[in-house]
Amino acid sequence: MNTKKFIIGIILSALMVTSCVNDLDVTPQDPDTILAGNLEDNPVYMKQVLGKIYASFIIAGQGANGGADISASDENFFTTMRALWNLQEITTDEAICAWGDVGIADLNTQTWSPSNPFLTALYQRLGLSITYANDFIRLTDESTDADVIRYNAEARFLRALAYYWFMDLFGNPPFTTEEDGVGKFYPEQIQRTELFDYIVSELKGIEDKLAEPGTTSTQATKAAAWMLLARVYLNAEVYTGTAHWDECKTYSDKVINSGQYALASDYRQNFSADNDGSNNPEMIFAWEQDGENTQGYVGTTFIIESCSDATYIRAEDYHGLTSNTNWNGNRARKEFMNILVDTLATYGGPIDMTDAEFSQAKDKRVFLKMKKSMDIPSASSSGDYGIGVYKFTARNADGSQATNYNPAYASTDFPIFRLADAYLMRAEANFNTGNTAEAVADINLIRERAYGNTDGNITAAELTSQFILDERAREFYYEAQRRTDLVRFGQFTDGSYTWQWKGGTFDGAATSSHLNIFPIPGDEVSANPNIQQNSGY
Repeated sequence: MNTKKFIIGIILSALMVTSCVNDLDVTPQDPDTILAGNLEDNPVYMKQVLGKIYASFIIAGQGANGGADISASDENFFTTMRALWNLQEITTDEAICAWGDVGIADLNTQTWSPSNPFLTALYQRLGLSITYANDFIRLTDESTDADVIRYNAEARFLRALAYYWFMDLFGNPPFTTEEDGVGKFYPEQIQRTELFDYIVSELKGIEDKLAEPGTTSTQATKAAAWMLLARVYLNAEVYTGTAHWDECKTYSDKVINSGQYALASDYRQNFSADNDGSNNPEMIFAWEQDGENTQGYVGTTFIIESCSDATYIRAEDYHGLTSNTNWNGNRARKEFMNILVDTLATYGGPIDMTDAEFSQAKDKRVFLKMKKSMDIPSASSSGDYGIGVYKFTARNADGSQATNYNPAYASTDFPIFRLADAYLMRAEANFNTGNTAEAVADINLIRERAYGNTDGNITAAELTSQFILDERAREFYYEAQRRTDLVRFGQFTDGSYTWQWKGGTFDGAATSSHLNIFPIPGDEVSANPNIQQNSGY
């Protein structure tokens, strides 16, 4: 929350508040401004402001490519989910980016510094969303209106989610709540273990104030809070030094046993234009994207376009977008392909190089395509090298065009929590507490969806910690989870698992363990005397 980069006291009263997500689309009585002084006059105003908080995570700001909340040379480049995706994916085996923009090469090779612009962008963006939420919470805390009480709880959920990403990526961020008010001041730094306790307390405090599970996938419900609690507990040993497997299982159980969700019959439906909760029983919480109302080269539009190229993964062939396509940036490294494609089961040995789309793969989660070469000659090589990925699509799951189709912008929501994760978190928790049979049952449920039958089922003897990590990669690739999973399993920086260009070498090399947490941006450390840099930077 760099006071030199933006005023920590940016207040919602100064904003023009028009809806940024469909589910919160309400036209305000005053089309120009909603002031803090009259925010409580009408719950409609509060719904507008709540929409602004949701939108702050997925788009640059309001206005058609001209209303960024934080100025940048490219307002789309430095949005929350685009920066988060880069930090979670191109720092791992799942992705590498060919572009020469400042900061990308550092992430590709795990050689970043506190001056990396994507770190700064995400840090500032999370801080801004927290600031928006704080002011909204302060202005609505005393309301007795049932709708406003729920809106207040949703804002607290969004703040907890932002703090979760702060805790996961940066460890010890600055900390403010609605009690701090607004204005220019230096926020105090909170330690990771204390932030863990705060997030858990907040989520438990709002649990009963949120909407029931299954009522929406683009606003926070009780199930979204349970999923975030489960994920916080899943990684508790990383954050606090103490595992909380029983608690992870408890909250995964709550989601699964709610009876409001089911695995989509077609895995691809989770990544198609009709993946929202009204069409898809698996989606618990997602950032809404709409080709008409949330335009920008962000979120799923960014993933689709950055993975496309003119020769191998043509967006118009695989993804359904036809305007400004073929960016030829992101693709996977071959080590990840070896995890996703079971070469022994599928090919009986080495990969058949003529099977360019891995059509023989029995696991139907394989949305890959062979490019010019599996090997990437240099960390900055053209996107023609590596393994193409076309998991996300702007089309509906059946291949038809979305009702709100736009040739340049996808209407595919970005999944944050879906039911498959509840099953795999519960499986990991059960495995780590000795309940192997239960873990196997949950994993096989996921694999039966992937294979369409029981061919991919495993036995208790085959279940290992490594298998769980690999199964999460197969299920959640390109969903901005990989780095967090690798850190939890001790494989993000050490030498037990390497991939091309990890550490800046072709074969990959071990990197320093201090890289398991990103640095606090250098500008923040310079500007705020209360902030201490993370160890090793």
